[in-house]
Amino acid sequence: MAAVTAGNDKGFTFAVIGDVPYGPTQITEFPSVVDQINADPDVRLVDHLGDIKDGSSLCSDSYFARIRSDFDRFADPLVYTPGDNEWTDCHRANNGSYNPLERLTAIRRTFFPEPGRTLGQHKVAVKSQAAAGYAENVRYTRADVTFAAVHVVGSNNSLLPWTGNTSATPEQLAEVRGRTAAAVQHIRETFAQAKRDRDRAVVLLTQADMFDPSVSNPNPANLSGFTPIIQTIAEQATAFDGPVYLFNGDSHVYNADRPLANGSKWLSVYGVSAVPNLNRITVDGSTGVNSWLKVTINARGPQVLSWVKVPYASNGS
Repeated sequence: MAAVTAGNDKGFTFAVIGDVPYGPTQITEFPSVVDQINADPDVRLVDHLGDIKDGSSLCSDSYFARIRSDFDRFADPLVYTPGDNEWTDCHRANNGSYNPLERLTAIRRTFFPEPGRTLGQHKVAVKSQAAAGYAENVRYTRADVTFAAVHVVGSNNSLLPWTGNTSATPEQLAEVRGRTAAAVQHIRETFAQAKRDRDRAVVLLTQADMFDPSVSNPNPANLSGFTPIIQTIAEQATAFDGPVYLFNGDSHVYNADRPLANGSKWLSVYGVSAVPNLNRITVDGSTGVNSWLKVTINARGPQVLSWVKVPYASNGS
């Protein structure tokens, strides 16, 4: 989509990144990525869509602390939603053979120490589900648009069996049930607020790509962890008089589509009717990452959001 002009002072511009940093080179260069986004005078908030490491490296406390230090370099408020690489998949031997639930606790301890506050140098207040144990699920409003970061991760929303198991363990299932119920409530409350405030659009932010375009023949059984989330989004978006934007990472290749449009293969997968006002945007990520998204809420006109890919200044990213 075309970039909007920097002079649109009645709008609001934010940055979206995800699946970064991956590997030693990107880890080294990530501070320069932060500096590049900081240097853009239009950007007033940053969203990171999770996966702060690749899927074959250690999920260590020291690594988490390093990324938290990098996050603290962001001048603007930073909203971060966790990805599967930093907790769900940490059972893998090359990740350190951790208990994923213990790593989730570590992620919350490191990145959400002040429930109801963003990260970044200029922290701001957000509404969170901290009271229910999900401080990472936050909601906020900018320029008559309601935003929600929702903790939904890849690996079938954490239902894929851990190492040494052929099916999800009882503790694993309990975590997924609780987090999914919280996500469903969070999404419903987000749309309720948008309706109450007569906002122009809703923006949802997740790590998981629940409509991966590289999957040609999706099996509903392999996506069961996402089904309650998608059914809730479909239900709420259908009843909302305005566009809904879903930003996600996970599949690593920039993409913009309408995944629940008429005729979509995903309608039968998730058991929903067409939702023409749902727009989905996937950010660049992984080792092929070469850009971040600069997104603007337009002050007027039928297109509430517009965005442009901004190349990273560092060739190594």
